[in-house]
Amino acid sequence: MPGLIRGVARTAVVAGTATAVSNRVSRRQQGRWAQQSDQEPAPAQQQPAGDSSDKLDQLKQLGELKTQGVLTEAEFEDQKRKILDS
Repeated sequence: MPGLIRGVARTAVVAGTATAVSNRVSRRQQGRWAQQSDQEPAPAQQQPAGDSSDKLDQLKQLGELKTQGVLTEAEFEDQKRKILDS
């Protein structure tokens, strides 16, 4: 019986240590992310040129989905309208 209690106690210590280390790593990582986000400059407003190329890429993908038969004509038109209106 003493061997069993010793094994359970050892397991508890190992599990507790692992939890403490994991929590410490998580807190440290969150701190680093917070510092990194404070140091990053605010994102600039999107430029129309980049926006139009994004829309073009989305429309190409949409057309491929329609060609493959994944989208119906109505679904294609609906999604195309949403992309162009955004």
